[in-house]
Amino acid sequence: MTTTIAMLYPGHAAEDDYELIESALVAADAAVRLPVTITEIESDDHTVDAMAAVGEQDRLAEGVRRALADQPASVMWACTSGSFVFGLDGARRQVADIAALADRPASSTSLAFVDACRHLGLSRVAIAATYPDPLASRFIGFLADGGIEVVSLRANDIETAAEAGILDGDGLFDMIEAADHPDAQAILIPDTALHTAMWITGLEEKFGKPVLTANQVTAWQGLRLAGMTTATTDLGTLFGR
Repeated sequence: MTTTIAMLYPGHAAEDDYELIESALVAADAAVRLPVTITEIESDDHTVDAMAAVGEQDRLAEGVRRALADQPASVMWACTSGSFVFGLDGARRQVADIAALADRPASSTSLAFVDACRHLGLSRVAIAATYPDPLASRFIGFLADGGIEVVSLRANDIETAAEAGILDGDGLFDMIEAADHPDAQAILIPDTALHTAMWITGLEEKFGKPVLTANQVTAWQGLRLAGMTTATTDLGTLFGR
C-alpha cells in the first residue's frame, strides 16, 4: 500500500525537489508519494509582510481542501518563512488549524527544522538563508524558542522565491561556505524555493557535518507523521538515522 504525504507549496519555484525526494525514497523501497498542491500567493517577495500573507489561514485551507483528493496520511505546509514569521507558538497554531481541517496529522517546514535538530541532537547551527536580513533574522528567534542556538547567519538578500529557485549548484555551495562556522554542528538552509535535493550528500561531504534543507526536512517530517521511517544514503544524515 502506498502512503501519500500532501505537500502544500506556495507558488512555483523548487516544487520539483519533491519529485527527486520521492524518487530517492522509492529507490530505497519506500511505498510513498509526495504530491504537491500549489497554494495561492499574491507576492513571492522575501519580506515579512509578504510571507505572513502567504501563510494566511484562508489560503492554506483552500489548499488543504484540494490536497485531500489524494487521500494523504499527513499534510505538510511546505514553507519555512510562511510559518516561522508567526513565531513558534503561531506556527504551532497554524498547523493545528491545518490538522483540524484535514482531519489528519500536519506540520510545517519551520517546525520540521526544530524536530530534525532535536532528532539529530543538534543545539548549535549555522543558517545559510536566501532571504534578506529582516526576514532571515526572524528564523533565529524561532529556533531559539525551540532550544537551538544560531552561531552564524548568512542572509543573501535574494529578493523573491522565483529568484531563489534559479540558483545553481555553484551558487548554493558558495552560499553555504559563507555561512558555515566551526562551532556549528550543522548547516540549515531554510528556503523551500531553493533547489537542494540533488546536492545534499555532496554538501555534507564538503562541509563534514549534517546539512538540513527545507524540502528535505519537510518530507522527513511528513513521513514521521504518517508513521513511516525510511533510511536512504541519498538524502543526507537526517534520512540515515
